[in-house]
Amino acid sequence: MSKFGVMVIGPAGAGKSTFCTALLTHLNLNRRSAFYVNLDPAAENFEHTPDLDIKELISVEDVMEDLHLGPNGGLVHCFEFLLENLDFLTEALDSLTEEYMIVFDMPGQIELYSHMPLIPTLVRHLSRAGGLDIRLCATYLLESTFMTDRSKFFAGTMAAMSAMVALELPHINVFSKMDLVKGQVRRKDIRKFLDPSPDLLDEDPQEKQRRLEALRDGREDPAQEEEYMDPNASSTVMRGASFRKLNRKVADVIENFGLVNFLELDVSKEDSVQAILSYIDDNVQWAEAQEPREPHDEMEVDDNV
Repeated sequence: MSKFGVMVIGPAGAGKSTFCTALLTHLNLNRRSAFYVNLDPAAENFEHTPDLDIKELISVEDVMEDLHLGPNGGLVHCFEFLLENLDFLTEALDSLTEEYMIVFDMPGQIELYSHMPLIPTLVRHLSRAGGLDIRLCATYLLESTFMTDRSKFFAGTMAAMSAMVALELPHINVFSKMDLVKGQVRRKDIRKFLDPSPDLLDEDPQEKQRRLEALRDGREDPAQEEEYMDPNASSTVMRGASFRKLNRKVADVIENFGLVNFLELDVSKEDSVQAILSYIDDNVQWAEAQEPREPHDEMEVDDNV
């Protein structure tokens, strides 16, 4: 019997735990069973107490103190230790039924998804038929403020695509914290970011300003422009022709693969959370596994309460 789960991933500060909190609250309000698994060994504060917490097995603080590692090295060691003790997950999750949505709150170290085999190995264990057999959907959160910097946006989109390829799961990408870009990014421009295209680089206001300045100064050739820039200035690295070419290549790769598009999320709005949940349900086929209910079925209420 299959189980169902969502693996919430993305860079640090993207709002993963906030989304998990909103999702769990929404599930509870709609009388859906949820099981909350915290797999971030550095997490501290939770609005919903995890049903299973990796810190009961190992924590980054203990690893850093005992092995004299930094935060990143400590996090990698924690996941290596988890993979050596997978019974910690199996024993807690094995008894769950198909009614549950298992919410995995993941750490924000992007290397775990894109450069190392740790999370992909974990995914294979969780989803293995004959084992836990959890139908998983990866939900990658990217902070919406990335829209205000085109090069940063394409770097974040590339990281999302790397995670998609590495995890080999049904996958949705989500712009989190949409309330932060109100007044900064026009609505018609937001729609362009939902389906990334290299055209975003040409339409960048900073790029348009640079071209105007180049024409004004008679520097239409990018090679000429480099001559006017101080190679020792830190800003040169992020403004030169080589940097723009790199951004263009990254954008072209993203467009050629055609894998990445985004949904919008504002956790303060119930319908926004419901919209994301509906995509997750569709990806894992949660509804198909539920027992049919009578239209007027209600939960039993104890009259003495």
